[in-house]
Amino acid sequence: MAITDWPEGERPREKLLQRGPAALSDAELLAIFLRVGVTGKSAVDLARDLLQHFGSLTRLFNAAQAEFTAFPGMGPAKYAQLQAVLEMARRALGEDMKQGDALNSPRAVRDYLRLRLGGRNHEIFMVVFLDAQNRVLAAEELFRGTLTQTSVYPREIVIHALRHNAAGVILAHNHPSGVAEPSQADRWLTDQLKTALGLVDVKVIDHFIVAGSDGFSFCERGWL
Repeated sequence: MAITDWPEGERPREKLLQRGPAALSDAELLAIFLRVGVTGKSAVDLARDLLQHFGSLTRLFNAAQAEFTAFPGMGPAKYAQLQAVLEMARRALGEDMKQGDALNSPRAVRDYLRLRLGGRNHEIFMVVFLDAQNRVLAAEELFRGTLTQTSVYPREIVIHALRHNAAGVILAHNHPSGVAEPSQADRWLTDQLKTALGLVDVKVIDHFIVAGSDGFSFCERGWL
């Protein structure tokens, strides 16, 4: 049955307008983005198939172009539209993060980091640089690949902190494995960076690990 044949209150677009986006399932939200289905399937059916195939919204959003367009009904135009939506969301969260005190609005920072790092298939190490009022000066991806104590260089982070005249930093990296719990190497690296940055009076405010939609805060665990 086509969505236009559904009761008006159950159609995703009308449901969103009447009850707000939080009332919709992942498939219904994705169906609004897709707009139309394919032969024999409504947009909601197609959205459900996409979510089942990729496993989650996060994995769908971070699928490579070749993987995305290989799915029946998806093409380069739809991939470009999805990437544009995601980039607008990242930029909007980045603006929210920069507007206030990062310590008084940690959710904006963490939402930004989750969207930036959550679905990456290789490890990324980011640093959010803060001024003396804990306002965000910049957020930079500094290292990529398999992160160990030998591949993340404290000297480089110190140089960037001095370049931004930062008073504090929030460290962040992702675990593509999907497990947010830090390893012993993560703890060792955090201690090394805390010591190195402390020598130039830059405080490590937090080290946030992103694993899909999950996250781990060193600060909340009391490790900083």
